[in-house]
Amino acid sequence: MNGDPKGYEALFADRENITLGNPFGPFASGRAAVVKTLAGAAARYREGSASVELVGKYAVDKLACIVEVENDRAKVGTSDAFAEFHVRVTSLYEKIDGNWGLVRIAMPIRLRRRGRRSLS
Repeated sequence: MNGDPKGYEALFADRENITLGNPFGPFASGRAAVVKTLAGAAARYREGSASVELVGKYAVDKLACIVEVENDRAKVGTSDAFAEFHVRVTSLYEKIDGNWGLVRIAMPIRLRRRGRRSLS
């Protein structure tokens, strides 16, 4: 949310079968395309913040899944006004050579919600 993709980039597995969906374009597949897509998306945000609500988690030996609602606030593009947006996030992690690598799929939530957040 602050224009720097390095934090997210470090989470992704260093292999060619990773995939990233983002709100500004098509899915990116492969390490080079994911890094480029992260940089392009991050460049659109500034002065931002995010909070995360855990919905659920599941893990076995070499695979973990975390479902969250991410609540973001940032200036987007050339706007001086803050925008608020909410994203359903499913983060999939695979254990590769003793380290966890991330594949992240996010979907914007378009409906205004009241009270407790729900995934419906």
